[in-house]
Amino acid sequence: MKKIWKFLGSMQFAIILLVILAAACAGGSFIPQGLSPEQYAAQYSERVAGLIVGLRLDDVFHAWWFLVLTAFLCGNLLLCNLIRLPQLIRRTRAAADPGKLGTPSVHAEGVRDFNALLAKLRMPKAVEGSDGEGRPVRYSVQNRIGLWGAWVCHLGILLLILGFTLGQMTKEEYTVYGVPGETKRIAEQDYAVRINDFRVDRQENGFVQQYTSDLTILELSGGEQAAAIDTQASVNHPGSAFGFKIYQNAMGDAAKLSVRKDGETLQESYLCVGDALQIMGTPLYLQLQSILPDYETGADGHTRSGFAYLIYVGDEFYTMSVRAEGEQIADFKPYEVFFSEPCSYTLLQIKRDRFTPLALVGGVVTLLGLLLAFYLQTRKLWARREEDGTWTVFGSSPKGGALFADRVKDAVEQLKNQS
Repeated sequence: MKKIWKFLGSMQFAIILLVILAAACAGGSFIPQGLSPEQYAAQYSERVAGLIVGLRLDDVFHAWWFLVLTAFLCGNLLLCNLIRLPQLIRRTRAAADPGKLGTPSVHAEGVRDFNALLAKLRMPKAVEGSDGEGRPVRYSVQNRIGLWGAWVCHLGILLLILGFTLGQMTKEEYTVYGVPGETKRIAEQDYAVRINDFRVDRQENGFVQQYTSDLTILELSGGEQAAAIDTQASVNHPGSAFGFKIYQNAMGDAAKLSVRKDGETLQESYLCVGDALQIMGTPLYLQLQSILPDYETGADGHTRSGFAYLIYVGDEFYTMSVRAEGEQIADFKPYEVFFSEPCSYTLLQIKRDRFTPLALVGGVVTLLGLLLAFYLQTRKLWARREEDGTWTVFGSSPKGGALFADRVKDAVEQLKNQS
């Protein structure tokens, strides 16, 4: 049993898990995610599609085996840190114990002023002590906290993985689209999005530079507005409100659909390209297929947009045609049905990940561990006083020992030249 625990907390097991997870992530990048079995069969083959769906390669990051591997990796990092913790505490204490100075990698003789050498190396002031054989020494220890660099880095990686995994398991993701002036509910949540404005900024040559949506996120209570936050979402610059991140995802064409009878407006709403609407309780559904900007030129010389549409009776296709702006669609008599006011709609991706702060903390802790490991290297320097009054200096550094030895020798030479 002890061997099993040792293996589960070993670096070898961690490497095996990382290789498998890396391969899974690569597969998730190459294989389109979230498609239907029919789409996979059309893209690959029936056998390959069955394999993809059976192994959950169509949703890698939520597959049970991916979550199990991630849990094992988290357990491995946790065990690794727990196993190393007592030893690390002992090493930290030993670093400041003059009786456990260790094997020196630095040696210099004839130093007249040990404190001046420490000042030259920017090390703490020396304190009195004795070595392992009971001989009096003066010693200085710098950057003991650097011993914790790898341990802190592992802890940060553990928090990162936990934040990412828990976020993937519990994240909420919604799609909302509409035209300025509309208010859309965010799925079944007690929140809604009011689209105040949508702009398409273009460069002088006509190319699109940016898409921007001005929004108000509403918090609802009993169907009534309880709070509101104004925000703005553009490409690569998401908005945020009530824990949601709002991403400007796409745009498309829309038009106002009006239904009248005897001059009275009975139904009026914006219809986005691809959407369908049932007309006044009839079995007929009208779907906007596309908008043709310069469909025809009127007698007054002004161009009018055209609206291509499909009509369904229930689920059965009935007819299709194109009508100019304001031109009546005859199939809905006695109702007057027509399109007008072509415009653009905005499509927003709304996400909420409650574990993002945990992942951010993990990232910060990982960076802190790297800084401790690479920039705060533990150094020890101690000296024994000789009969002629000079000091023989010894030192060690677990990392960068050769560079530390060179620094000490250079500082000793500089002090000798100054005397």
